[in-house]
Amino acid sequence: MKVLIVSDTHRKNENYFKVLELQKPDLVIHCGDAEGSEHVLSKAADCPVQIVLGNNDFFSCLPRELELQIGAFKTWVIHGHNYGVSMGNEMIKREAVLKGVDIVMYGHTHKPVIDKSGSVIAVNPGSISYPRQTGRRPSYIIMEAEEKEVEFRIEYL
Repeated sequence: MKVLIVSDTHRKNENYFKVLELQKPDLVIHCGDAEGSEHVLSKAADCPVQIVLGNNDFFSCLPRELELQIGAFKTWVIHGHNYGVSMGNEMIKREAVLKGVDIVMYGHTHKPVIDKSGSVIAVNPGSISYPRQTGRRPSYIIMEAEEKEVEFRIEYL
């Protein structure tokens, strides 16, 4: 299964549409801050789209978090702003261990991360619209999950 992981699109959706066409995923996970464009993001994809509430998703009915089973992997999706992710992912990873998940996906920082240290894999796709990492290239993550194997890679536009 090919999963497209994005975050922090903030209503600037052009790059999201390009990546959908380029990657043709089986599932899209958006880690928050869609800012009211959830319907457009969902309708554009030819696959299921899961979106969580971000700190800028005012007046939205999106869920604050999701737990999904992706292949053999129990996955927790959350924006992350309530777990101090701007200072590092230690707190969110500790919470993920307590929840008994294998993978936590989060956003908020606009900086891509794949952290395989410890018992939980933490991934942050950065931002496809407003990147903040060195070089400021729009980023997203592709997750390939088969049976009990999983692979993540950060991709850039």
